[in-house]
Amino acid sequence: MPKVSVIIPTYNRANLLGEAIESVLSQDYKDFELIVVDDGSTDETGDIVQRYSEKAIYLYQNKRGVSCARNMGIKNSSGAYIAFLDSDDKWLPSKLSSQMDFFIHNPNALICYTEEIWLRNNARVNPMRKHRKYSGMIFDKVLPLCIVSPSSVMVKRELFFDRIGFFDESLPACEDYDMWLRIAARYPVYLIETPLIIKRGGHHDQLSRKFVGLDRFRIKALVNILESGVLFPEQYKASLKELTRKCTIFGNGCLKRGRIEEGERYLKIPEKYQVSCKAPNLRSQESKWET
Repeated sequence: MPKVSVIIPTYNRANLLGEAIESVLSQDYKDFELIVVDDGSTDETGDIVQRYSEKAIYLYQNKRGVSCARNMGIKNSSGAYIAFLDSDDKWLPSKLSSQMDFFIHNPNALICYTEEIWLRNNARVNPMRKHRKYSGMIFDKVLPLCIVSPSSVMVKRELFFDRIGFFDESLPACEDYDMWLRIAARYPVYLIETPLIIKRGGHHDQLSRKFVGLDRFRIKALVNILESGVLFPEQYKASLKELTRKCTIFGNGCLKRGRIEEGERYLKIPEKYQVSCKAPNLRSQESKWET
């Protein structure tokens, strides 16, 4: 069976990291390497990982953000497949085996993800309808918000090294939204409908709580994909529509709070990408999806 590289990026999560590591070591699929990337923690994170020194590779970097941490893990990995686990989440025991079984039966697939169980402040909650997950060519589904959790993903190594590239290190948040846009624009993203991860929220150090106005990072990701040259015309139009929606909401919010110059700047961003203008390097309507 192919080896899987499991990458856990972490920062000051000593109180949760041990449970995440244990959930990896408890997998019923055993052919994996575990890489923990410490993004400059100042708590007891290093001591926690040291307890697993015979079972985990520990990498340390001065604080550079989660994208840099994931990329360091990817570049130091050796597995034919790569899976991520955020340090505040946990896996159920059959997570890796289920995804490896999927790839064995779908050898042309490059990426799959799973359903998940949500806990908020240790109480189970039900995702809203807008968080519903889809399978296949899901580009239009990932435009409004990030429906793919990094902890649920497994990808073939070649997707990062030969096809898409790495996480955008200029994004301090929403780097996963940016990555799934880049992948889903070109390749099917398959869903395993069994919940195989426990996604924990409500704690104070979540990125979604740390950064106010996350849509500014999603706007940057949308601008990047519009300028990428990989979109079909219908994808371009859908991306522009979402960019316009997000810029309108964010820009008007800035105006309401007295940040006039910033608000006006965001409101003008979509003008550059109007379909009436020459859209850059669009793929032919007759082109086939890459497989």
